[in-house]
Amino acid sequence: MNNRSDIHDRLAASLKEARKAKGLSLDAVARLSGVSRSMVSQIERGESSPTVATLWNLTQALQVDFAGLLERRAEPRIEIVRAEAAPVIGGRGQGVTIRILSPAEAVGEHEVYDLVFSEAAKLASDPHSPGCREHLTVLEGSLRVTSGGESQTLHAGDTARYFADRSHSIEAVDGAARAILIVQDS
Repeated sequence: MNNRSDIHDRLAASLKEARKAKGLSLDAVARLSGVSRSMVSQIERGESSPTVATLWNLTQALQVDFAGLLERRAEPRIEIVRAEAAPVIGGRGQGVTIRILSPAEAVGEHEVYDLVFSEAAKLASDPHSPGCREHLTVLEGSLRVTSGGESQTLHAGDTARYFADRSHSIEAVDGAARAILIVQDS
């Protein structure tokens, strides 16, 4: 059973990363720091808990910030969803193509959609949960938004924010249109 703590794992990874970034071998770090090669190796594997003095010597040899060794680093990550891989949902029968842009875990909290309307297409929705709002930005063409009893016409570049906890609709006006829709649950 492995009882290594998260701190040991972060320390081990930070020291190893710093050593490799400098292009140094275990032997070179040992010579520069005065810490034995086997101890450096054990620390990098998370198998040894170094003293403060040992850590100080290692950070000086590697020229890294002592205090920053244990900071959590965000994993660099760019997640790509290619256009053809984005899920498409209902509305096609009504002349509306709805591509889901938000991740699955955002459903019910913060959803993002790419809406493409053919001429005169309409997307009518039943009320969502109480307090839910939609933010619609028109990219191309013109759209009429209706929420409850109020309607507004939007053109390319316009954004409408409205309550979606009542019957609401989005309809193409004067030809095809495209928009980004953000659904934000309260």
